[in-house]
Amino acid sequence: MIALTPELTDRIGRGFVVPSKPQILVDIQQLIDDPQGDISQLARLISRDIGLSSAILKTINSPVYGMSRTISDIQQAVMLLGARSVGTLVTALLLRKGFKGRAAISYERLWDNSTMVAETMVFIGQTIKDKIPAENLYSTGLFHDCGIAAMSQKYPDYRETLQLANQDYEHNPVSLEDERYQCNHAQVGYFIASSWSLPADICRVVLTHHEEDFLDHYMDDPVSLIWAALKVADNMVNSIRRDCNLTDWSRIKHGCFEALGMTEMDYLDLMEDREQQMA
Repeated sequence: MIALTPELTDRIGRGFVVPSKPQILVDIQQLIDDPQGDISQLARLISRDIGLSSAILKTINSPVYGMSRTISDIQQAVMLLGARSVGTLVTALLLRKGFKGRAAISYERLWDNSTMVAETMVFIGQTIKDKIPAENLYSTGLFHDCGIAAMSQKYPDYRETLQLANQDYEHNPVSLEDERYQCNHAQVGYFIASSWSLPADICRVVLTHHEEDFLDHYMDDPVSLIWAALKVADNMVNSIRRDCNLTDWSRIKHGCFEALGMTEMDYLDLMEDREQQMA
């Protein structure tokens, strides 16, 4: 896995606008880390923010979560998810609010796509043998492209860069970013994810999600399931919404299928079911 050098970390830290953690997130993370803290305190803290409470309830009641009944109380949601899982989900939801101002792309379209990927990751997670906590999948999907938001703020030509990269089936999707800016959105996203104290596994996936040989080296690592679920979900959403595969799909799909214990036919069946959900 390629790590950020100290020089690149320093340059990203000085060169990019990283949203500050809101106070409610600082309070939530402190409570979660407190051995004396209890889940009722966490629920009360979250319930003070109506928008955040609504977002959590909307997420857990999404069809892809498969709840047998509607969860209408934030304390119920916190009890079902668990403190650390709620903390991860809250972090991902709040980060989206942190990006404001002029940008080369539409934040709304970026977060809309990320939400679809997140929901699709949960949907995939329900079908594979090795179970992954749904909230970890959801948060990874929400967070994986957060570096795009930061880069679109800094570089006026970033929309053009993305468009060119999305048409290039020969090269790695971030190679043009590396050439033009000497960094890429996966690296910037990792810096942001780490700054916001997301779990280490999610940070790793954010950093490596465009490393096409990742599964060659980490197939036996538990994080490979999240990595593969992200890549499958991302391509599934792109195929459904834009009727084409992502540029790296042909090079990584067989490794993803192996990691998740599925066949290409399973993938096509899942995509058909997911398309019906999204209709």
